[in-house]
Amino acid sequence: MTHDIDQDVIDSVAGLAPDSGTYALRHQRAKVVDATQGSYDALFDPALEGLTLVERLLVALYASRLTPSPALAAHYRAELTARDIDQATLSAVESGTPDDLTEPHLRAILAFTRTLIENPVAGDEAALQTLPAAGLTTPAVVALAQLIAFLSYQTRLVAGLQAFAQLERAA
Repeated sequence: MTHDIDQDVIDSVAGLAPDSGTYALRHQRAKVVDATQGSYDALFDPALEGLTLVERLLVALYASRLTPSPALAAHYRAELTARDIDQATLSAVESGTPDDLTEPHLRAILAFTRTLIENPVAGDEAALQTLPAAGLTTPAVVALAQLIAFLSYQTRLVAGLQAFAQLERAA
């Protein structure tokens, strides 16, 4: 991924400057900062089995759009544009119309993502079974579930830090 090793993704996306109080507050627990960045690095490692890196980035962009988290969406859009990505696919994900995609595998991934974000209770066994039916392997299903859970955490963390930073600037 394309982030500066001196500033992790959360700090960058939330717009935290190293001299801010919000940055200092977040970094009081270095173990949590490191674990969060470590999870990001692991989930977006090109060698991770199950889903391609581009598929994972598309899920992240779509989830960020649904939440919504404009800052995270911009981050994931930048990551995707740095790769070989079909523009029609990118447009469908950005516009929130993944049903327009011709690839059933990706449509199923994004439909499951939408279900877990918009109505997690509906993420039951029947919803889960749509994934193997679309050709996803067990490692792909596990990777997808872990990714969506991380994105939910990441979105909340960024939103909270942005709110703190805004209060800090207003004070």
